[in-house]
Amino acid sequence: MIRMEGVNKYFDDFQALTDINLEVPTGQVVVVLGPSGSGKSTLCRTINRLETVESGAIAIDGVPLPEEGKALARLRADVGMVFQQFNLFPHMTIKDNVTLGPMKVRKLKKADAEKRAMALLDRVGIANQSHKYPAQLSGGQQQRVAIARALAMSPKVMLFDEPTSALDPEMVNEVLEVMADLAREGMTMLVVSHEMGFARKVADRVLFMADGAIVEDASPEDFFTSPTSSRAKDFLGKILAH
Repeated sequence: MIRMEGVNKYFDDFQALTDINLEVPTGQVVVVLGPSGSGKSTLCRTINRLETVESGAIAIDGVPLPEEGKALARLRADVGMVFQQFNLFPHMTIKDNVTLGPMKVRKLKKADAEKRAMALLDRVGIANQSHKYPAQLSGGQQQRVAIARALAMSPKVMLFDEPTSALDPEMVNEVLEVMADLAREGMTMLVVSHEMGFARKVADRVLFMADGAIVEDASPEDFFTSPTSSRAKDFLGKILAH
């Protein structure tokens, strides 16, 4: 579903991604771990061209990532993205936030879009909040709206860029539970996260990044019990000691 071959990304003289080669099959859940500045979010953002790359190839479901224009917009409609910040439209109700994309991009009729929106809001547990505005919801509720909004486009793959890092601790689990449900339903997912419990329980694979490179690619069991690189051992030692 996701294929990256020889991807390199620079910010001026700084190399953010170094020779990234990655394949994510349909239905697989991949969690990307690593210290701050290791390239995790940049990797995530290149997959739907929020960040351009200097070299290499990226394809979604066999289709090379277009440069720009309508073809890129169509591909982005197939790739749901959930960010640290919820990026909801503050002047629109929750229901309208979820229906906007399907009506504008997928050309759904308003009644069909609203029916789908309510079903998705029910799925993430906040259908009773559909008439409210984002500022009236908690952070956890807003992030669940953001997930519903991404799902409303019927994406082939979902990208999550540290979706719980801006949340209060008591709100983290409600978002992770929605993500775990998606994983159980077979959604292809790439998740940048520091949530070790989620990675252990839900991931099919764990990628560990350091200095812009994928240092380890292993099952959760192998990664957490017997990491092979000194960087991963050091990272886990610091994280799991707390």
